[in-house]
Amino acid sequence: MELAKRCVDVGFFTNRIEDLRAFYAERLRLPFEEILPVGGGVRQHRFGLLGSVLKLNESRDPLPPRIAGGYTRLAIADPRTPMPMRLADPDGNQIELVPSGQRGINQIEINIGVTDEAAFARFYGEALGGEKLGDRRYKIGATIISFAHDPAARRAADTPAAQAAQVIASMRAVGFRYITIQVRDCDAEHRRFMSIGVREGAAPVTLGKVARISFIRDPDGNFIEISQRASLVGEIPK
Repeated sequence: MELAKRCVDVGFFTNRIEDLRAFYAERLRLPFEEILPVGGGVRQHRFGLLGSVLKLNESRDPLPPRIAGGYTRLAIADPRTPMPMRLADPDGNQIELVPSGQRGINQIEINIGVTDEAAFARFYGEALGGEKLGDRRYKIGATIISFAHDPAARRAADTPAAQAAQVIASMRAVGFRYITIQVRDCDAEHRRFMSIGVREGAAPVTLGKVARISFIRDPDGNFIEISQRASLVGEIPK
């Protein structure tokens, strides 16, 4: 992939936005950036995360409970932390503060609970072109992706591609639900993914003058947003 930003963004859904904002802004001291309307009764509260963006998607409608497996933990490099510290935010999302550089984490690490470690190794090593750091660990830009077998994980059924708005609606549940990779050409990357057999979530669509996005799915069906953001690459072609 030709990255437009060397940091992977992370997306959560919540009905407890005030509690989560207080946790990430006051407890973790992440800088607040902006609020964006997403549509369908969702507003996105964005926080800076060492080059990534932490996206807290506030849902107006009640969300179903956390889903087992999938994106399970977010580790954040923190020079103020003398030793690894496990925390849980008000929704129960697992957060780990790690001394900068420990376990090779200088930015963030995203942990995934999976059904098939070999399939994820092929996906992140070959389809996404990640740099292999070791067994079950790959690097996309500066962000580390790690995975391990989770007995609670389930592979989502193969379903036809949907509209981006339908994909976003289908992701709605409490917790860590998707990641975003910023690229220079969303259409080119999406075509490449389709040509090598990656599962399609949603075909590319333009969001006004802000971004052009698509969705793909990992071997278990977890969603990955592929985004060509105007603020990173310039004007979005019509």
